[in-house]
Amino acid sequence: MTDDPRKQDGKILVGMDDEKYNYLTLALGNRHGLVAGATGTGKTVTLQTLAEGFSNAGVPVFAADIKSDLSGIAMPGDSRKPFVNRAELLQVKYAPDQYPTVFWDLYGEQGHPIRTTVSDMGPLLMSRLLECNDVQEGIVNIIFKLADDKGWLLLDLKDFRALLQFVSDNAAELRMQYGNIHPSSVGAIQRQLLVLENQGGEKFFGEPALDIADFIRTDKDGRGYVNILAADKLMATPRLYATFLLWLLSELFEELPEVGDQPKPKLVFFFDEAHLLFDNAPKSLLTSIEQVVRLIRSKGVGVFFVTQNPLDVPDSVLGQLGNRAQHALRAFTPRDQRAVRAAAETFRQNPKFDTAEAITQLEVGQALVSMLEGKGAPDFVSKSYIAPPMARVGPITPQERQQLMKSSSMLGKYDTSIDRESAFEMLQKKADGRMEEAGAEGAKEGGILDKIGGWFGGGSHESSSGKGKGRTRMSTTQVIIRSAAQSAARSIGTQISRAILRGILGGMTRR
Repeated sequence: MTDDPRKQDGKILVGMDDEKYNYLTLALGNRHGLVAGATGTGKTVTLQTLAEGFSNAGVPVFAADIKSDLSGIAMPGDSRKPFVNRAELLQVKYAPDQYPTVFWDLYGEQGHPIRTTVSDMGPLLMSRLLECNDVQEGIVNIIFKLADDKGWLLLDLKDFRALLQFVSDNAAELRMQYGNIHPSSVGAIQRQLLVLENQGGEKFFGEPALDIADFIRTDKDGRGYVNILAADKLMATPRLYATFLLWLLSELFEELPEVGDQPKPKLVFFFDEAHLLFDNAPKSLLTSIEQVVRLIRSKGVGVFFVTQNPLDVPDSVLGQLGNRAQHALRAFTPRDQRAVRAAAETFRQNPKFDTAEAITQLEVGQALVSMLEGKGAPDFVSKSYIAPPMARVGPITPQERQQLMKSSSMLGKYDTSIDRESAFEMLQKKADGRMEEAGAEGAKEGGILDKIGGWFGGGSHESSSGKGKGRTRMSTTQVIIRSAAQSAARSIGTQISRAILRGILGGMTRR
């Protein structure tokens, strides 16, 4: 133990109410949490305070940075007066600090690229990303099953598109094994795929794929790395943002071993704008989210949802979030007032004040805090002033970001994409083989037609006398025969051209 409130063994200082300090117990950090509140009430500062506390304790952090405000955690604090005053209020020393940080970006612009393969994304999340209905989701499942059966790697979007075209062109042959394939559903998926590509989604799919272990690291001083995802541009495509973070949670769940309850989490995951994960999500996806959140704690991972209102999170998930900080909510309309009452009911009530009334009266930087304690029961809710971060609060400059990336421990590992042979290339080889075969057949047909023309006098020829370079005039019968031969040649040539076109588009399994 120590007299410094920020250096208590096994605890992270969150804030202080009128009577005591509020701590998050590290051993209960994998019981998940919630940071909620209206825009401008201090959610990002609370998130940064928690992230710094976990990092100091040797726990790596992953967080989405919606407005670039969290990037300042990589630079020392600038002793701004509000934070110095808050430190004095809490009787802690304000000591500017910076934290080991790695920047990531799905688009590869403000951080190291993050990629995964279409195969690793899986049919459920891919269908969610493409906004598929039930029938369209069935076709997506056929694509994944066909790739497995054929042994074709499904890595990037051009692989997915090539297989989609292959499935469409060979629907009759595939129907008996995989079920009906409706052209209208294929067309709808193709349109959604085009939208995803136009939004830059193709940059997310490919190799080298992310190694989850690169998120779970500490620096030479034993502090956990803070992994910051640049999400300001990504927020323009909220479906991609939500699907990516859900994929990341699923990967953590699948890759990490069972560890049970530990003295501290292996990783803490902050999911900002959490409502995007649940908006218009089908029941099957909501069930999957609930299962992942419930079970991932046994892998040593803590998940904190950051959103405006607790009601943004379904009850089945909200009930699993034990550590909570609720900033102010506004109650200007009857709907807002109902939301405030519902948010208040999620806390363990404190008899000293009315929780619903307190939510509307909180100052900026003040929150209702209730953390798990002892054997995992929530503490009474208290009105607390949140502890100030010691790193910079607010965005770093583009120049600072570039300098940090040049010295990053991940430099060079993910920055160059790899395009190895996969489904697209395999289908292209089949198309090339078809074209060669069709070309050979065309040459044979052309030779026969030449002979036919010769047999029936279908072509021009030199004078039988061999004197001079003129051509002899054909009889009426010869003209008719030549026209018929040329018509046959054009007909057969058209059939060959169509065969080649079908091969290019993917219909190359017919033999």
